[in-house]
Amino acid sequence: MSLRRALHFVFKVGDRTKTAKFYRDVLGMKILRHEEFEEGCKATCNGPYDGKWSKTMVGFGPEDDHFVAELTYNYGVGGYQLGNDFLGLTLQSSQAVSNAKRLGWPLTEVGEALYLTQAPGGYPFYLVDKEQPPSDPVQKVCLGVSDLQRSTNYWTTLLGMKVVEKNEEKKTVLLGFADTQCKLELHDNSGTVDHGTAFGRIAFSCPREQVKYYLMDTFLCLLMLKKITPHFHGKYFYYIVQLPDLEALMKKENQKILTPLVSLDTPGKATVEVVILADPDGHEICFVGDEAFRQLSMVDPKGNELLDEAMAADKSDEWFAKHNRQKAAA
Repeated sequence: MSLRRALHFVFKVGDRTKTAKFYRDVLGMKILRHEEFEEGCKATCNGPYDGKWSKTMVGFGPEDDHFVAELTYNYGVGGYQLGNDFLGLTLQSSQAVSNAKRLGWPLTEVGEALYLTQAPGGYPFYLVDKEQPPSDPVQKVCLGVSDLQRSTNYWTTLLGMKVVEKNEEKKTVLLGFADTQCKLELHDNSGTVDHGTAFGRIAFSCPREQVKYYLMDTFLCLLMLKKITPHFHGKYFYYIVQLPDLEALMKKENQKILTPLVSLDTPGKATVEVVILADPDGHEICFVGDEAFRQLSMVDPKGNELLDEAMAADKSDEWFAKHNRQKAAA
């Protein structure tokens, strides 16, 4: 059975034209799919807004084996207030560095072969000036936390991530579900985490059924914790982890569930089960059913065209300028 996978990070954007230029022309990502919606999402994918919005998935390759960005645009909202929750996305691409220099996109050298830049809206991106790997160039997403040990326990004990690296000097812990996937880095902010209004969401997939095997000497420990319904196979025992089980575990441990398990329908595409959690600092975490999501996330060859058409049809900037008004700032 497939394991949990890191899928994407959700960014709210106020200017689709500048944002598309950054992801396409500077980073060199591709538009994987674009969708327009007339009303808000049941899982609040576009934030706490009920009006018309769009979702654009961008990345270096399909979400089956790449970590991508989900760009949500709320019509009529021109900007969002940043907090100290999202601390950066790191990717390896000398071509992106070259593109930024050629296009005059601001770059700040912050280390050896490492540059800091910003996506429209102020989101920090770190570019490693090395040849883009044949696998996914996106290396990690960094989130700020107020208590590193508490957050590490949450992500490992409850969500099943493994600690890849600890750096006491930098006050960071690097986590992941698999070596080949984008990692999650937690950074101790030494203070309260402020999510502003630009707060994003990190998404993972969870198989509808995932079999986990353990040696018998682990059985009593887990049984005492009452976290399993065991099945036995020789010297091993196993249990089945399902998306509803994840929700049940969070309830049992008195952890915050922002959106209980819900089915999201996309016309003409797959129906996906989703549960939205919040970690101890309020970082939003989306888990989706892996099997259906693989169908939903298939690359749309018309994605680039659909985005360009939507941007051309969006006359909101002209309307606000004509009436000498500014778009709302969230």
